[in-house]
Amino acid sequence: MDAYDGGSNARRQPGAPSEPGDAPEPEGPDRPEGPERPEGPERAQAPGEPPAPSQPREEFPAPDSEPADPAAIRQAAAAPAPYGDPHPPTGVAALSLRYQIGVALALAVVAVAVCVHIGMVFLHVAPQNTVTKQHGRAVDDWVYPEFEQNWKLFAPNPLQQDIAVQVRARTRSADGGSRTTGWYDLSAQDGRAIDGNPLPSHTQQNELRRSWDLFVATHDADNRPVGLRGTLSGTYLRRIVVLRLERDDATAPGDVLVSVQVRSRTTNVPPPKWSDEKVSVQPVYRELPWWAVTSDDTEGSVR
Repeated sequence: MDAYDGGSNARRQPGAPSEPGDAPEPEGPDRPEGPERPEGPERAQAPGEPPAPSQPREEFPAPDSEPADPAAIRQAAAAPAPYGDPHPPTGVAALSLRYQIGVALALAVVAVAVCVHIGMVFLHVAPQNTVTKQHGRAVDDWVYPEFEQNWKLFAPNPLQQDIAVQVRARTRSADGGSRTTGWYDLSAQDGRAIDGNPLPSHTQQNELRRSWDLFVATHDADNRPVGLRGTLSGTYLRRIVVLRLERDDATAPGDVLVSVQVRSRTTNVPPPKWSDEKVSVQPVYRELPWWAVTSDDTEGSVR
């Protein structure tokens, strides 16, 4: 029997009338969708041949029956997270109210102190005016000696001198004998501490130098103090050198520091080789009288 026999099992051409008893083919939208089969005659399955694997049907998601409500979307986005706030507060906002008030008060105190300091320094460097005439003593007490301002670096003729501060001491031994030490070059010690140090301290750079500048500015040529600042600058310089001597172990074990003497060694900075300027390179010394070391000086050095 071939494919063109008219039996019950024979293939029918497309469009041929169906035989009585055949099941009608589904039509319209109820017909299942699937990949289209290629047109043309199909190959008959031979006896004993396994059936050909069926191709998987491609499924398509059904379209939404109703559009999403924008109000519902916004309400879902505004709802809180089920496990807490995903962005908890940080910094000061994370502290309790009591600590926030404490931080605010601390910042306010710091801001007031900074404003007062800036105002005092401005009045110190500004030309004389009504405020400085009435409150000049308060401004000087705030600025000197730690915050004194000077403009030597920006002067038309900058300072071209090398000033070294030196000190020696007189000690008393336990058996009552007296001994005078040699000169200690404190400025050279500071220079060696600064050399090679990328971040030298303010003390190493300015403490000794500024104390000597203040002493010279508040004393006359005979080393007599001028006003209250002169006495204060002398005490300040004396306590610094006593501290340095104790740090360097200038006294032998069991000896007592009795008095100290300070001097400055000033030399002119030599001009460059290409300059025709001639300056003296001989050092000039300025020696101060001996100062007796009191218990206040020693306690001040410890503080």
